[in-house]
Amino acid sequence: MLCVKHELLAALAGELEKLLPGAGARAAFENPKVAAHGDLACTAAMQLAKPLKQNPRQLGEQLQAALQATPAFQRWVQAIEIAGPGFLNLRLRSEARQQVVREALSQADRFGLQPARGEKVIVEFVSANPTGPLHVGHGRQAAIGDALSNLYATQGWQVHREFYYNDAGVQIDTLTRSVQLRAQGVRPGDAGWPEAAYNGEYIQDIADAYLARATVHADDREFTASGDAQDYEGVRQFAVAYLRGEQDKDLQAFNLRFDEYYLESSLYERGHVEDTVRRLVASGHTYEQDGALWLRTTDFGDDKDRVMRKSDGTYTYFLPDVAYHIQKFERGYGRAINIQGTDHHGTITRVRAGLQAAGAGIPQGYPDYVLHTMVRVVRGGEEVKISKRAGSYVTLRDLIEWTSKDAVRFFLLSRKPDTEYTFDVDLAVAQNNDNPVYYVQYAHARICSVLRGWREDYDVGQLRDVDLSALQGPQAQALMLLLARYPEMLTAAAAGNAPHDVTFYLRELAASYHSYYDAERILVDDERIKLARLALVAATAQVLRNGLAVLGVDAPARM
Repeated sequence: MLCVKHELLAALAGELEKLLPGAGARAAFENPKVAAHGDLACTAAMQLAKPLKQNPRQLGEQLQAALQATPAFQRWVQAIEIAGPGFLNLRLRSEARQQVVREALSQADRFGLQPARGEKVIVEFVSANPTGPLHVGHGRQAAIGDALSNLYATQGWQVHREFYYNDAGVQIDTLTRSVQLRAQGVRPGDAGWPEAAYNGEYIQDIADAYLARATVHADDREFTASGDAQDYEGVRQFAVAYLRGEQDKDLQAFNLRFDEYYLESSLYERGHVEDTVRRLVASGHTYEQDGALWLRTTDFGDDKDRVMRKSDGTYTYFLPDVAYHIQKFERGYGRAINIQGTDHHGTITRVRAGLQAAGAGIPQGYPDYVLHTMVRVVRGGEEVKISKRAGSYVTLRDLIEWTSKDAVRFFLLSRKPDTEYTFDVDLAVAQNNDNPVYYVQYAHARICSVLRGWREDYDVGQLRDVDLSALQGPQAQALMLLLARYPEMLTAAAAGNAPHDVTFYLRELAASYHSYYDAERILVDDERIKLARLALVAATAQVLRNGLAVLGVDAPARM
């Protein structure tokens, strides 16, 4: 049906251009919110009424007559109705709706994808410092970031997934001291155990491995322990490598890989932080006060100026953040998206202000941010707050082990990121229609079962060119219209940084398929009808599979 819409859009653009030069470029269709209003809607008459100084209803009638005379509308449109002040509601012929079945089957896993656009986007997410296991908040970031990366890939972007973290600083000092004390036999609650130290059992695991002179591996480093509990630097490097390795295991269990791990320390080692200071000073937006160097971020919309360099000569977190984003831009990423918790909201204005003050040619509004709330975990009707592994929070791996990778991904994507979310462990393992991931996956498995009922070694390629004229029932028509919405749903979800829209669509598609399955028997005796219905359900399975892949969720053939 994409080809049908393109033909109709071209015809609409041609007629609009005749009415008002330049109007053709704004030709567009909308999806009516009420099915009774037709398959496509056009508001062009109301938009052009003012510049043409005409009554919108009369202009709609004029446009209606012109469109009905075009070959594309004569071929694909059954009726054009005028509603209200000038809405044009289009009702498509059955043949037009049926085209999407051929498109989905012929394009297969490329159905819905847009051509390469020659632009690069960097998506930074998770970015957890190596001080402990990944928690469920990191899991929400991982699900959102990976799905958003996949969405941008469907739109032709060259996507770079990046994990940014700090391997030095106060948190790493606390980690190092905690491991060192455990290696020396000091435990939480003992005299000499610092209040700020990390208490989770994983700290003892690190200490034991260090004393055993273990070698640990991570995606971006490896280190062999000396076993010397007095070697502070050795303990630090080992603890960081150990926890990076543990985080990698968490991410592997989530079936997630990053293109690059970017160290905050590298910004200092490569001179990027000092270079950023020079740029900001040269811009004229800095000043000295109380021995500290300040950036006048209020010049760029911030509510107060920000300290860059403290009176003791050390830098605030703000400065390497600005340096890091300058590096993103200078590495060729014209678009950057950061997935972060809502507690980072205050950094948005100051980072953007710093980038504008630096005079690096970075556009306003760079980078984009997707902020998410934390996740409550409920099991057996009770909130779960403590993990033996982490000591003070539920880990991502806990959640995966209690449920599944697919359930965690789908559930964490099933709400807008900035809305509160409660993860119900019992619901995530339930095998019923109340479980959204089960509901969608079951629709796919159910279709595969029907196809095996046709032929155990079925080949959907044999269904691409069958006669589809038997697909006339209301449930079949509704299902085909929903399939046709898939490509534009992807485009809108990417444009709005809204991967949750994919979960909404898949649940709607699964419901539409279940309704169709209940309304029409598929494996009937009439060969022509049977093949048409098989083609429709095979196309539905393909779109379910494609959409689940965007979310990083499997599409099982059997359940």
